[in-house]
Amino acid sequence: MADVLTNPAKPWGFILFVFSLSVLTTALLAPLVQALGARFHLTDRPDTRKQHQKPVVRIGGIAMVLGFAVALTTAWGLGAFAMLPRHQETLIWTAICGSLGFFAIGLADDLLSLPPLPRLSIQLLVAALVWGTGIRINAVNLNLGEQVLQFSTGLSLLVTVLWLVGMTNAINWIDGLDGLAAGVSGIAAVGLTVVTFYVNDQVALAPTLLASALAGACLGFLRHNFSPARIFMGDGGSYFLGFALASISIIGPAKEFTGVSILLPLLILSLPLADMSAVIMDRLRSGRSPFYPDRRHLHHRLLRAGLSQRHTVLLIYAISQWLACLALVMANVGNRFLWLSLATAMFIWLLLRNGQRQTGHHQQSQGHVSKAQGAMVDPGEPPPQAKEDHRAIQEFPHQPPLQQSTLTVTAVSQDTTTSHG
Repeated sequence: MADVLTNPAKPWGFILFVFSLSVLTTALLAPLVQALGARFHLTDRPDTRKQHQKPVVRIGGIAMVLGFAVALTTAWGLGAFAMLPRHQETLIWTAICGSLGFFAIGLADDLLSLPPLPRLSIQLLVAALVWGTGIRINAVNLNLGEQVLQFSTGLSLLVTVLWLVGMTNAINWIDGLDGLAAGVSGIAAVGLTVVTFYVNDQVALAPTLLASALAGACLGFLRHNFSPARIFMGDGGSYFLGFALASISIIGPAKEFTGVSILLPLLILSLPLADMSAVIMDRLRSGRSPFYPDRRHLHHRLLRAGLSQRHTVLLIYAISQWLACLALVMANVGNRFLWLSLATAMFIWLLLRNGQRQTGHHQQSQGHVSKAQGAMVDPGEPPPQAKEDHRAIQEFPHQPPLQQSTLTVTAVSQDTTTSHG
């Protein structure tokens, strides 16, 4: 295995091996975790803010963590980390242990429904411990060149903790539609895999393997999580993905683990970060807590615009893919403009397809309205609105018709209590 680390022609094969092993393990374990969760009734039940209509097991993050762990344990057993200097090996294991720690926080929330503030406090504590172990943003390359901004110790702690905790919760907050968080995280992990490997030295291979194992876990889980989802990752899975992406983005695209080309991970992970920032600002402008759950996320807005669940998810995938390819261009990766062109074409094609579907639905709905206006109404039949009310009562007997009642939703928990993978 030593020649895998030293021969530049072979690491890609080993990276693909780790990725494939993670995909296979996660895909095989997800149904077992689903059966376990169903047996003990560890499910996410539907409510007015969620899209699913029946209880779904929400501990799928266990399968993702196991797939990730099996792939990396195999890599470690084959000597992939053997040539790392001691300090850098410590950083790799710190990233792994920190990801497992955040997974434990999320899993505890899935099982025990932890209050938001204690949960956030534990996240900050774990992130501070990770910073103390050595995973730090001490400096950033502002323009991918020689201009470097150095941070003081206190500012390094603040920036690192905000990055780790913020990225974790950003992934958790987009976890609102089937397959959304797994797909976006998988695309980001693939982008980090390529960018990190492009550093092309022995130090970079270890975080590259972390990113490839994470991408494999996402893809393997997506087999069971894409709409209609049979299992959700829960807060445990989304916390694990978020922290792993954040920590890999610190130790991956950095030479000698010092300065970070912050533009690369920011581009790759900008969509969930932008969504979280916009929602927080919108809630603050409305005089609400940043943790107040609502339907202001990007995927909610696209659904209200008339897109289906699947088309909303695919459109967000396309945006994430385009941003990752843009990061490849900035990193001067080979064939970078080809990948960016393909991502752009995919994005435009999805936009045009969604536009055509919207036009077709609009014309179809106008045709139905015209037919309804021209139809004769049988005096013995109840009016159409009464039929709709009767159907609503049959489908949702616990809710009266909307025009006869006002539905008030009071929520004091964080967005993470409603994420479902």
